[in-house]
Amino acid sequence: MCGRYASSADASWLEEVFEIDEMPDEVPPPRYNIAPTDPVLAVVERTPKDAPARVVRKLVELRWGLVPSWSRDAKGGARMINARFETVAEKPAFRRALAVRRCLLPADGYYEWYAPEGSAELPASRRPPKQPFFIHPADGSRLAMAGLYEFWKSPAGEWLSTCTIITTTAADAVGHIHDRMPMTVRPEAWDAWLDPHRTEGALDLLDAPGAQLEAYAVSRLVSTVGNDGPELIEPLPES
Repeated sequence: MCGRYASSADASWLEEVFEIDEMPDEVPPPRYNIAPTDPVLAVVERTPKDAPARVVRKLVELRWGLVPSWSRDAKGGARMINARFETVAEKPAFRRALAVRRCLLPADGYYEWYAPEGSAELPASRRPPKQPFFIHPADGSRLAMAGLYEFWKSPAGEWLSTCTIITTTAADAVGHIHDRMPMTVRPEAWDAWLDPHRTEGALDLLDAPGAQLEAYAVSRLVSTVGNDGPELIEPLPES
């Protein structure tokens, strides 16, 4: 599961790298501890109502935790922060979004927590705290995580835009920390992945970037949702 991540790219970088056509009036500041139900930046493509054959690439804010359009309420969104690659095409909650509402979620990297071997056998009061690790591209680049998004209308008529991250079995490079990892989209596949007119074969565009990732231990401060700042992704000093 990918349950926390960092995204610190500024507006100009996002606009240039992702070739954005429409930017929001304000781009939120860098975030180093994004958690479920938080607003996140996403790259999407939409078709204007007056020109359905054309697509416009936008940078938008979505709430992390997908709420299907047919949901009675938005309470279940926090449980749908991830969609499993193995079943995403079959699950009613994700099936329609996979066909026409795909997005990219820029990230510096993501966090996972490692429990020392044997700790699960101890009583809860005696277990050592889990150690958080920051997992990111070894070459210093950023991830374009594969996401899906949905629109949900409340009974009061208010619209909510939400998203989820597609995950897969973690590669050996990071699998010893956690058994799942986010899938990404390579730059050469961004156009096809975002294209709302492409309704089939989208999963073939995804990449599991395991061999390109490295992980290092970081401060347990990241375990508290309210903490934020670049110090959270700094590696712990070697003992």
